[in-house]
Amino acid sequence: MRLVVKIGSNIIAAKDGLDEARIGAIASDIAAARGKGHEIVIVSSGAIAAGMGKLGIREKPSDIRMKQAIAAVGQSSLMWAYEKTFAEKGWKVAQVLLTRDVFSDRARYINAKGTLISLLGLKVIPIINENDTVAVEELRFGDNDQLAALVASLIEADRLIILSDVDGFYKEDPRLNPNAELMDIVEGITPKIEKMAGGSGSLVGTGGMYSKVLAAKKAVTAGIAVHIVNGRKNGIISGLLEGGRHGTLFMPTESRLSAKKGWIAYGVKAKGTLVIDDGAKEAVMSRGKSLLPSGIVQVEGEFKSGDPVYCVSLKGERIAKGLSNYSSREVEKIKGMKTSEIEKALGYRYSDEVIHRDNLVLTP
Repeated sequence: MRLVVKIGSNIIAAKDGLDEARIGAIASDIAAARGKGHEIVIVSSGAIAAGMGKLGIREKPSDIRMKQAIAAVGQSSLMWAYEKTFAEKGWKVAQVLLTRDVFSDRARYINAKGTLISLLGLKVIPIINENDTVAVEELRFGDNDQLAALVASLIEADRLIILSDVDGFYKEDPRLNPNAELMDIVEGITPKIEKMAGGSGSLVGTGGMYSKVLAAKKAVTAGIAVHIVNGRKNGIISGLLEGGRHGTLFMPTESRLSAKKGWIAYGVKAKGTLVIDDGAKEAVMSRGKSLLPSGIVQVEGEFKSGDPVYCVSLKGERIAKGLSNYSSREVEKIKGMKTSEIEKALGYRYSDEVIHRDNLVLTP
């Protein structure tokens, strides 16, 4: 089984830097699972927490550049803690720092996947973190939960295990209501579930339960089971793999997105929007058809051939995302036309479809 384990700052941070005892306990659990043949990739926060401890800073600054500087100081300490701990258990680790553009560019995406699969083949445990020193967006939005979901989809993992500072997903914030009910299983991530997840993050971390639920939403549509569990409990990863019930399980959807469609859905950002009529909406959503120029009524934004775009209904509902065969200027010229009229309007024809169904993903 292939797993991604996401470790948050709030799990491995101490008042004066990193909690090496907790890192050691998690590493023991992962090493035990790895020894039974499971392939494991770690996505770990903690560079800022480690840097704060090294520099004697007690409160996390709000300034982005200061955060980047602190992360640069702390990243080496974070990796050394993992390197030392896993070496004691007979396992090698590899540092992998990623930025968002790795997921935006298809060639780099495939290359990153190849590197991670090769590391797993070498029986090395990859430890991934956002490249905090340069990744302003990650620091602003606290997306290591999202990064873990993207990585899980990238390597086609079977499970994503998110180590949190609570026992799982509650119907209410357990910090505000000690009697809040823990949900063992979530069958589908609905707007109601997302609303339950609202809340703030921790002192040293940048995510919260809402971020984790959004990450789970990405992963389950790729056919990946997601567990949110208490990362301060020993042996919880091994327990899950042995069939134990811990925390909250978010059930994967029955149909799994292909690696390519997973990349389109979550790895790359849309460059524009196509507003489509009701007939095109029905064809795309209910009959699995491609998007033809005849169904397009409006073009928004500027994009090139091959760029990702959203498909939006006349009511403003975002229904799909796909790779356009034509640029925004070209689509503007052929919108509303039959496919037989494309060549007359442009002087050439790349394709009958503006977005082929193989490059089109419905939006959850």
